[in-house]
Amino acid sequence: MDRPQFKTIRRAYGFDEIAIVPGDVTVNPDQTSTELHIGEVTLRIPIFAAALDALVSPKTAALMSELGGLAVMNLEGLQTRYDKPDEVLEEIAKVAPKEATTTLQRLYSAPIQDRYVADRVREIKRAGALCAVSMTPATTKRLAAVAVEAGADIIVVQSTVTTARHISKSMKGLVISDLVQSIKAPVLVGNAVSYSSSLELMETGIAGLLVGVGPGAICTTREVIGVGVPQVTATMDCAAAREEYYRRTGRYVPIITDGGIRTGGDLCKSFASGADGVMLGSQLAGCTEAPGRGYSWGMASPHMDLPRGTRIKVGQKGPLKKILFGPSTTSDGTENYVGALKTCMGYCGAVTIRDLQRAEVIVAPAIRTEGKYLQMTQSVN
Repeated sequence: MDRPQFKTIRRAYGFDEIAIVPGDVTVNPDQTSTELHIGEVTLRIPIFAAALDALVSPKTAALMSELGGLAVMNLEGLQTRYDKPDEVLEEIAKVAPKEATTTLQRLYSAPIQDRYVADRVREIKRAGALCAVSMTPATTKRLAAVAVEAGADIIVVQSTVTTARHISKSMKGLVISDLVQSIKAPVLVGNAVSYSSSLELMETGIAGLLVGVGPGAICTTREVIGVGVPQVTATMDCAAAREEYYRRTGRYVPIITDGGIRTGGDLCKSFASGADGVMLGSQLAGCTEAPGRGYSWGMASPHMDLPRGTRIKVGQKGPLKKILFGPSTTSDGTENYVGALKTCMGYCGAVTIRDLQRAEVIVAPAIRTEGKYLQMTQSVN
């Protein structure tokens, strides 16, 4: 006799549990295109630098744009709370580990100032760079207008979980469809992980969707509140929503896998799972130009009541250009992300990212069961 069930549990997959099957035709990596289109903005490489104070300053935003990607600056971070944020970042880098969370909470209690929002955006634009800025739904009405007036090219509305429908006590919260119509810039929204919520968000008119809850290296959401979906499954579910929305409307809404990517292999699996772009945080925070000075922490780390994240040491691996384009001096997949992507595309016969999305993906055993044990135990680089 079958036992009654309260609910069914669906199997979900992370990066370590899948592999990409090579194609029947291969292509030279230098003949592949990694372009990504967000509204009228075209990126040469489909890589975003996450809105972390440890990673994105006006300087690194300009550098990321020069290299063909896009850095997202956090408008609720230290750059918009202090006249001289470098001095505050230096304090965070020097504090003892046991004092890191309380120090972040204290420093992030300073008010956000509109004049600093405008100043930082203008600084990025003066460098001739694309400017993307991030804010939470609670501050979007105020900060988005200031940023766009100062010249911001892309607005990112981002929280741990974002939905098109929200219940609250306020008379009228943020209505994403209204924002899209009123702001003269493409609006990206995140984060989402389910088919249904992604589809509803796309129906509001957004230009792109961030995917991921809980997988980031500095994120503790799954530990603290138990919420999250492994990135392969989350990306596939949101990609299915994108395809359905495209079938219905003819409008293509790119999805960006945000969080959990450690190696070039993970990055490639994101695209094979359906992503149009990826967002990297701690991996890029290890560049020598990053303002975090070898440390990284998440946007929810300084939360005054329920911190979800911690300061971690990422070290300083080398220049941002080397991390993105190589040449790599390590074999662990944490350098030359673009080279890894183009090589994977070549093996799969994918000329474009859209082609790579169609590559076959299989459930695979952990790589250490396939002859890599000695590499791992001896830390061979």
